[in-house]
Amino acid sequence: MKTRNYILIAITSIVGLAVMTSCGGGGKTGSEGTQATEEPAAAAGPSAEQMALGEKIFKEKCIVCHQANGQGIPNVFPSLVGSDFLLNQKVLAVSQVLNGSEHVVANKTVKYPAPMPPQVGTHEEAVAAINYVLNNFGNKGGFVTVDEVKDVVILPR
Repeated sequence: MKTRNYILIAITSIVGLAVMTSCGGGGKTGSEGTQATEEPAAAAGPSAEQMALGEKIFKEKCIVCHQANGQGIPNVFPSLVGSDFLLNQKVLAVSQVLNGSEHVVANKTVKYPAPMPPQVGTHEEAVAAINYVLNNFGNKGGFVTVDEVKDVVILPR
């Protein structure tokens, strides 16, 4: 009997909480008493879950060429540390992770000998991988959102 009462209390509490939050209670209000809109979560940057996924992908797929320190192998695989391409062309970087590239972007003095193969199959995975790299290895490159790359076509393999 006691167990049934605890279950009923728990269910009632959950339903009550759901009703209160669905009615807009607890929202921020502006100075004129109107309800302010919340900033999108993406504006704050990548979530901890996304960064963990990016790290997992990097360690499973990228580390072989770009190395554990992100510095690549000179004249063979490009460095991700301070890469102008990576820091300034984030959407294109996501496209490369998704689709690979026959023309690996290089600096003006180095032409890398091997194409980059596709690494992941979804926009979410590619964004996680790029955001991980943008915020590791000394990079302070911000982030890219899935919404920013939603138009990147994933080519058939």
